[in-house]
Amino acid sequence: MQDRIFAFPPVAESDARVLILGSMPSVASLQQGFYYGHPRNAFWRILADVYREPLPETIGEKRALLVGHRLALWDVLDSCVRDGSMDSSIRAPRLNDFSALFERCPGIGKVLLNGGTASRLFLRGGKAVAGDRPCLRMPSTSPAYTLSYERKLAAWRQALVNSDESL
Repeated sequence: MQDRIFAFPPVAESDARVLILGSMPSVASLQQGFYYGHPRNAFWRILADVYREPLPETIGEKRALLVGHRLALWDVLDSCVRDGSMDSSIRAPRLNDFSALFERCPGIGKVLLNGGTASRLFLRGGKAVAGDRPCLRMPSTSPAYTLSYERKLAAWRQALVNSDESL
């Protein structure tokens, strides 16, 4: 039997305006001890490009990028059983406690769901606690999702820039 793997705690300051949710950290992320650790995952590059900042290299720089733009980052799942890093291998999922996060960060006005699995899992089990906050499925930043970088960037830019203007 495989061991259960656990997600990271949220990066979420009380003034966060947007919550970004992945599904579950990849093997590379778990080994590095922080979100989106696979070198080909476009997440950090997209955020850097959207906000016209240097690509963050360290965990501290990544945290600063998030906090500086009032972004919260977490995963839909608290834990699961999974072979490798593919979302399609997730078994026995357990959701995170979104009620506590929304209570701690009441200014979150939008939830961006990084890919199809995060979207399905959150909409099935977490949407009720999101209240009337819009929950948008975003193109996955994973290298397994083959949409071009330019199209991923455009979608994320639109969601994040609109958040900055409307919240």
